[in-house]
Amino acid sequence: MSGGPVTTTRARRATPAIGVVALIVSLAALLVVTFLPLPYVVQQPGPVYNTLGDVEVEDGEEVPLISISGAQTHETGGALDLVTVQVVGNREHTPSWVEVAMAWLDPSRAVVPIDAVFPEGVTTKQRDEQNQVLMVDSQQEATAAALRELDYDVPVTIEVAGVVEDGAASGVLREGDRILALNGAAVTDVDDLRARIQESGGAPVTLRVARDGAEEDLTVTPREEKAQDGSAVWLIGVTLTHDYTFPIDVKLQLDNVGGPSAGMMFALGIIDVLTPGELNGGEQVAGTGTIAADGTVGPIGGIRQKMYGARSAGADYFLAPGANCNEVVGHVPDGLTVIRTDSLGESLDALEVIADGGDVAALPTCTGANG
Repeated sequence: MSGGPVTTTRARRATPAIGVVALIVSLAALLVVTFLPLPYVVQQPGPVYNTLGDVEVEDGEEVPLISISGAQTHETGGALDLVTVQVVGNREHTPSWVEVAMAWLDPSRAVVPIDAVFPEGVTTKQRDEQNQVLMVDSQQEATAAALRELDYDVPVTIEVAGVVEDGAASGVLREGDRILALNGAAVTDVDDLRARIQESGGAPVTLRVARDGAEEDLTVTPREEKAQDGSAVWLIGVTLTHDYTFPIDVKLQLDNVGGPSAGMMFALGIIDVLTPGELNGGEQVAGTGTIAADGTVGPIGGIRQKMYGARSAGADYFLAPGANCNEVVGHVPDGLTVIRTDSLGESLDALEVIADGGDVAALPTCTGANG
């Protein structure tokens, strides 16, 4: 009888001690986990820039984002905003668990795998340099698209930058060759050349090239390769560069912003500056999308964050690439009207409706996973 009470008393005294130890272990584990590097970064709305307005450059001076010489320019109104995405974290400094948890709960932000933004083996500096190259290319494509839309003649020089060893063009094309035409028809840009090679379906193509001051026709038979999505592509095995000859001087000034996604808004801004009246009717319109010299609008990343950034900046309308519609549906912030566009021409048509006070609801929009 005397042993029972003693045993019970010891058990009651041990229980709190076990609980305290478990709590300490749990807190220690949580502390350790909190400081472990995370394989994620956070995307959030970045700065918004009005292509029709001024921007601050490195020395603090305010300059027009778009400046043009060699042609008559016109007053503009309202805004044609390009939107950006800001990335929190990198491989050297990943976001904390708290930042990640808060981003998961915020519809304007997104948690994405770090490899999707900072590929393995690519430093932050290298990524920034690549994005700057893409920005310069985007500005060139935007200028070409805008001027061609306004019926300017914009010649392009397409040059072979390198030939793949043992590729289809090995021994036929050389570095420095300028490609003038394919199967007798002039090529308008690199995208046009690639598309027509793809359309060949593997049949031999005749390229007219300028080499050493003379022109000659060379035949190359494209080879089938597999794209990342598993589809078949026909390639001639060369890397290409291109250079446009612009009839007027267009300067786009935007520091510390990289990537190609501002292309469409650059093009719209250029057209607005070069044409009478207000392209947007004085309204604040934002948008995003890459652009090719032929006016094709392409997909971009971070469109959810860009829509929220546009709305926070006061935009009522947002031009979105059709290829991004699957990310738009169900994620449009209140008060923002999203208009689908697949080309510079469609964007201009939308702006005309907005400027005229027309039926915006009748314009194309994103209604499902495929647009």
